[in-house]
Amino acid sequence: MQIGIAALGTDPSPELEEKARGFVRTLSKCAIHTFILGGYWGLMRVVVDEALREGNRVVAIIPEGAEHVIMPAEVVRIDTGCDPRCRSVFIARSGDIMVSLGGETGTMTEIMMAYAMGKAVYALTGTGLSSDRLAQAFPEKLDSRALGEIHYYDNPEIMGSDICRRYYGKEI
Repeated sequence: MQIGIAALGTDPSPELEEKARGFVRTLSKCAIHTFILGGYWGLMRVVVDEALREGNRVVAIIPEGAEHVIMPAEVVRIDTGCDPRCRSVFIARSGDIMVSLGGETGTMTEIMMAYAMGKAVYALTGTGLSSDRLAQAFPEKLDSRALGEIHYYDNPEIMGSDICRRYYGKEI
């Protein structure tokens, strides 16, 4: 399964780092996945490192201006030449589902894009970041058309377990 990850592009709090690691560890118990992210900095770096440590595959879809970023050799790197918003289309389109681990406008853009493409979105709340507001504004669906699904979780391990149960029929 390919999982798009929307996550903060700046340095996260230690608490949010641990939540991201907990999500990746839990999800990795049911299957090996391909994680698709937009870079190797901020919270995304934490996810990449943990995903690789757990034996998953990682694809980094890099925006223009970040070609200088050095990442682990195991990461499949795609230098798009696109601005970050354009790059987000590739992340949303390539994932079978979208997982938000918390972030700002870029994270919310990727959530909205995936939803509009009919993808299921799994969003972590309680991060202290702007993306938390989506659960308050859109508790059941993002618009009246209900193009995709949106599920909110305040516990990253429960979110990972729910994904394992829904897509693999495995209880974690």
